[in-house]
Amino acid sequence: MSTPSPSAESGRNPGTGSVYSTGQTPGTPPTAADYYAVNRGGGLFSEGLSQHVGARIAVLAHKKSIAPTVLTVANLGLGCLVSFVVIATAGPVADGRVWAWPIGLLALAGWQLAYAFDCADGQLARVTGQTSLAGARLDILCDVAVQISLVSAVAAVAAAQVPDTPAWLLAAFAGTWMVNLVTSVMQTGDKAASMVSSRSLPVRLVKLVRDYGAVIALAGLVLTVSPQWTIWFIGLFTLVNGAFLAASAMFSARESLRGH
Repeated sequence: MSTPSPSAESGRNPGTGSVYSTGQTPGTPPTAADYYAVNRGGGLFSEGLSQHVGARIAVLAHKKSIAPTVLTVANLGLGCLVSFVVIATAGPVADGRVWAWPIGLLALAGWQLAYAFDCADGQLARVTGQTSLAGARLDILCDVAVQISLVSAVAAVAAAQVPDTPAWLLAAFAGTWMVNLVTSVMQTGDKAASMVSSRSLPVRLVKLVRDYGAVIALAGLVLTVSPQWTIWFIGLFTLVNGAFLAASAMFSARESLRGH
């Protein structure tokens, strides 16, 4: 699944000023390419769309002297607001009192934009020298909050569309959804390791099932086109993330036994 959104380092670090890290001439405003160059990845979809949009948001934010922390909070506010709307309308959509497609499009666009803010805050912080430990912590906490709201929204739609949806399935979905976010945090630093490090196109296509940008795009499309399929979306990603959790545990156990 999800994520995980790439961990960004945001938050103003007093005294750093604008220390550009991409080699541009001091005094020259960073370009979108400068911001994109320091992106933290996230997968084929995220790198191809979300990080590019984030770079352009970073350009605008720098022009307006907006701090990275503001972008972090924008991700939190927008992501949670969109999720709240989806939750509030889940029943009326299921009853046919509200059209599904406007709510689905709102979710599709809103969650993607919130993720773009999440991509932008780290880019802006790194390029302009505004990184801080407090900002990095805030970014992770906001990511967790947004993803909790998103999972709640998807679960609410599934329960409204299929009233006899098993409670255990929704609980398993919520728990396993966070696997990618947790493992993404664990992948930072000099202890990071990957089960499959290849960046070949076939491998990256397979990894789309765990690309946060791709997953929330699929969730938005399901809510737009056929919200009654949400339970299948939940089942699919519970299996994917559960399998990844098991594989990651076995991989880590093998590395531990080897003394790595």
